[in-house]
Amino acid sequence: MTSTSFEAPPDGGSMIRLTEILHRSVKLRQRRFEMLPLRGQGAPFTEPHARNPSDTLPPSELADLISSMSVIGLLEPVLAEEIVVDGKAPTIRLVTGERRLRAMRWGAVNRPENPHFQALPAVVCPGPLSEEERHMWRFVENFAREPLRPGEQAAALLYQRCAILVGKLLKAGKPVPQEVYAIPDPAERFLALEKIRGTDSSCAAPWSEVLDRLGLQLNERKASELVRAFRALPRDLTEEMDEAAIRLNTRIRFAELRNGRAQAAEGIWAALKSSKRLHLLPTAVNVGLEEPELGPEEIITEAEERQDAANADRRAKLTRVPTRAEDQEETDEGDDAAAPSALGADEGAEIAELGHPMQPTAPAEAAAEAMPADTAPSRPAVESNTIRTALDGIRGLLAEVRAGKEIARYDRGSLRLALRELHDHLEGATGDGATDHDATTEGSEAA
Repeated sequence: MTSTSFEAPPDGGSMIRLTEILHRSVKLRQRRFEMLPLRGQGAPFTEPHARNPSDTLPPSELADLISSMSVIGLLEPVLAEEIVVDGKAPTIRLVTGERRLRAMRWGAVNRPENPHFQALPAVVCPGPLSEEERHMWRFVENFAREPLRPGEQAAALLYQRCAILVGKLLKAGKPVPQEVYAIPDPAERFLALEKIRGTDSSCAAPWSEVLDRLGLQLNERKASELVRAFRALPRDLTEEMDEAAIRLNTRIRFAELRNGRAQAAEGIWAALKSSKRLHLLPTAVNVGLEEPELGPEEIITEAEERQDAANADRRAKLTRVPTRAEDQEETDEGDDAAAPSALGADEGAEIAELGHPMQPTAPAEAAAEAMPADTAPSRPAVESNTIRTALDGIRGLLAEVRAGKEIARYDRGSLRLALRELHDHLEGATGDGATDHDATTEGSEAA
């Protein structure tokens, strides 16, 4: 086998196959997760691309990465190898992730108070690695930048759990037959290894150890649920659900339906897949579990009706404008503990909406405090078309999320950053003069 054999993905481009590639190398199988210091002894180094991290300004190409790390931290660990030389302390050499290392170094020097820049998450394996192993590792990481689908992630978890279990069995003097190694399905291979282990708890491979070895930001409950859904469904169905981006909770519920009503479950899946209406699957599964007397076609019809009703209700809530009476009720409920006001109900509600406390104040004083609704803003207003475009995008995103689709990991981080900044602008604009109710009414009339 040469390094060129890893320049293209295996047949089907499956992460399951890539996990098998990693297990061919003894050194790569011994990888572990560590939090490395960014300076001093034990800090990772990179030979060909070493750069000075103490620049006063962040490199322009790393600005977005540094901004994201400062808020949510480093999501994907770097990969490094441990070099041991006789008579000297071990050193850590970077294999992949130089941009992440440079960004973390800059943050450690220029933002030392930020906890996200205190240490570097890394997956470390014994070195030195051969060029073939380094190439293999780089290829696997680059290919794996796409978010793992639930079926692939479950298979990778099981392969790693099998590897840990094999190591412990051999260390305990329990041989593993060659036919067990040859079992292609990771769930079946794990069950075969568990039979060899028996009741020997010292050879167990708990989820905590598996997740720590892989360096995944995943809790044990989620790992168990991923594997539970993977075991319960046929492999071809798992691959189809991966392609259709079916969420984990829906898979677990579908497995429950399939366990009790296999024919109905298969009929629902086939009908929705052929008609390209898989967005109805979560609702259809719920209907099938709640109403066992219905057949597949009746279940789908009921799911469509429920989905239409839910969508109509959401549209109504998005377009509905609160009445003055409802605004006053909310204000009264929120200010029960406040002192009685000498103002009328409507005037008091308007002042409360502007953020002023409900205190005993003379009408003239209150009038001086309350700003007229048509006060001009101190800064130019955002173009109406820009607002409409943003709202259309948000509503489209909400529609896809409600249909069962999932937002990718890096997109979630970008959304959090944008929404946090937008929230600060909205909170800072509460003193512009118009009440929230007036702004809502004007926006509704203009729509």
